[in-house]
Amino acid sequence: QSQLVESGGGLVQPGGSLRLSCAASGFTLDYYAIGWFRQAPGKEREGVSCISRSGSRTMYADSVKGRFTISRDNAKNTAYLQMNSLQPDDTAVYYCAGYAASIDWGCSYVLMNRWGKGTLVTVSS
Repeated sequence: QSQLVESGGGLVQPGGSLRLSCAASGFTLDYYAIGWFRQAPGKEREGVSCISRSGSRTMYADSVKGRFTISRDNAKNTAYLQMNSLQPDDTAVYYCAGYAASIDWGCSYVLMNRWGKGTLVTVSS
């Protein structure tokens, strides 16, 4: 079964760090642009970051710029989201998603069509 599986969520204190992983199974991640999204209680889902097929291009939401870093290791069929300086407002379920990109031109939140089930990140003292 082809799927994306997130891991690495948990409880962290304000100012702490977490690294989320997004592992692809049943298909090759090489051809996919990957994005991270989050949805906090009572809020709409928002795009956090995305990365092109090769990793050469990335995008970040203003709220996470300078704190979060997206990366990928195509050899491991996995993408990552390193989250530093976490704050309570970062509390949310984090989802990874992807879409097959015919060329390595960048990434787009609106084109994501394959989704993981999410991992919960809670930032609290």
